[in-house]
Amino acid sequence: MEMICAIIYQLTKNLSPEEIERSGFAPYYVDHTLALWPQAASGAPWTATYFQSKGDPITDLHEDLAAEQKARTTYDNILRLIKDPEICDPIRFLRERELYRNILTVRISMRSTQNLNEDEVFIL
Repeated sequence: MEMICAIIYQLTKNLSPEEIERSGFAPYYVDHTLALWPQAASGAPWTATYFQSKGDPITDLHEDLAAEQKARTTYDNILRLIKDPEICDPIRFLRERELYRNILTVRISMRSTQNLNEDEVFIL
């Protein structure tokens, strides 16, 4: 999240009023000036309800895997649309990090599943 916010800050910090108006950024600017306000491309604001947790390690690992895959897809979509290296290089880094974290999470999930015993109950 911090890297995405830093990219947005770099792209918007020197915008003139004319550039803000021309780019369609004016409604956002009226509400938030150039402050960072995490939201979906659709305009829906970020909310903690996006997090899911059941308290079961295996279930929660799979939820984390799904979230990381969604992030990777978003990064892929950004890379299809944007060609500026100052934006693409950090996005590529984030994408690679998601792929690496996915591999680690799958390994942890596989170990947890292998050790799963019907008599065991996981409590966090």
